[in-house]
Amino acid sequence: MRRVLIRSIVGPRLFIVSLALSFAFITALFFGTEQLFHKLGGGGEAGIKRLVFSEKNRTAFGRKLLQSPDEGDMNRIGPSCSKEDIVIFQGQTEPLPNGIPSYTVQILNACVSGCSISNIHVSCGWFSSARMVNPQVFKRMYYDDCLVNDGEALAPGQSLSFQYANSFRYPLSVSSADCGC
Repeated sequence: MRRVLIRSIVGPRLFIVSLALSFAFITALFFGTEQLFHKLGGGGEAGIKRLVFSEKNRTAFGRKLLQSPDEGDMNRIGPSCSKEDIVIFQGQTEPLPNGIPSYTVQILNACVSGCSISNIHVSCGWFSSARMVNPQVFKRMYYDDCLVNDGEALAPGQSLSFQYANSFRYPLSVSSADCGC
């Protein structure tokens, strides 16, 4: 009789213990992810960009938000394009045979209102490469000023890419661009 009583008590206890462990695991997973997000830059757009566009995460997504109906164009924020519509992706690739790190850069016109963007200038420091970069694709004009696509327009959705090799990765960001809407 005592064995039957112990078995009937152990079954529910085991269920409760396993339920508590599952809850603890899910809670730890949630808070661990939250802490990782805050370590990578916390909240806000800068933190999200650091999380999505990090070197470890080579896949990136961009999106435009809708406007309210009384502000004009319903397809995007703002009536036309801007330099923020140019997106630069950069990731490490196979090093050169002599061991110099190599990087691939992709520059994309993500304007959703159908505008071509030309005269794209990128902040690039003293950009240089041990691997030849086609100057019609990307060329350093002056310190911290590189010209994309020889100043020609990138159509909506069009991208171009190039590879460079250097002992470190250059931080690249769009400094100016002309919208052709």
